[in-house]
Amino acid sequence: MRIALDPFMHRHLSLEELPRKVRELGYEWIELSPRADFLEWFKAPRVFPERIKTFKKALAAEGVKIASLLPMYRWASNDETERQAAVRHWKRAIEIAVEMEVDTMNSEFGRGPHPDKGSCYCCHTGSMIEACEDAWWRSMEELVPIFERENISLHVEPHPEDWCETLQPALDIIRTVNSKNVKFLYCAPHTFYFGDDTKAMLREAKDVLAHVHVGDTFNHKASSGLRYILNPPGTQARVHQHLNIGQGEVPWDDFFGTLADIGFDGIMTSCVFAWEDKADESGRFMCSEMNNYIKKYRK
Repeated sequence: MRIALDPFMHRHLSLEELPRKVRELGYEWIELSPRADFLEWFKAPRVFPERIKTFKKALAAEGVKIASLLPMYRWASNDETERQAAVRHWKRAIEIAVEMEVDTMNSEFGRGPHPDKGSCYCCHTGSMIEACEDAWWRSMEELVPIFERENISLHVEPHPEDWCETLQPALDIIRTVNSKNVKFLYCAPHTFYFGDDTKAMLREAKDVLAHVHVGDTFNHKASSGLRYILNPPGTQARVHQHLNIGQGEVPWDDFFGTLADIGFDGIMTSCVFAWEDKADESGRFMCSEMNNYIKKYRK
């Protein structure tokens, strides 16, 4: 199993400094999420030969590896110009993964067009969901053959506000892609958007599950109705947290116990974004807690 850190809370560090920090916090693997000097959010990668060379040198010096690269592009935009740009960016990101000797990439199903386009950004209307799903399939038709040719795995997660937010149809969509290179990412901070039975959901995902994100969250569907107080009343805002284990309501014994039961041996990433003033403390804590739970349920 690759136990990785998403170092978003350490994005102020240079790429050359990052591997030392990750090793200091107890990790051997990085899940590299978007950052301005590498795979920027929604924009073309800002990567050139010297940057790859110095980053690889820093990684090797600390014995740290990249578990996964996480690009975020508008590959599900129903604005065809945006979608085509996103596919170009994806193709370059795949080239970078090959150059970095990284065998895995992960991303989200994706939202609609840029909000400045004047369309619904969060894809919650039926027609927008259909348009975004159609756009995503067009992108996959272009990209899946490249992932397969380069032998790179793609792990996809449904995310609140995406055109696909839930466990189903996400699992069946990934099965429909029907590629050994395309798998499912279960994000624990999104647990209560997926459903209510962690054990059942992880078992349902077993055949395509390759990657989990670990972070706690509160149940926004709790019976009190007061987990979040949002204005205006009736807003469709998708709210969740990425907290340290134990600070929310995810049933962690169910989570880790079921992963052990189904023989999960993929990528497990600490994805906590709540404590930038305590980033080091959070990183160390999460590394310790994940390893403790793994040992507790090891078969």
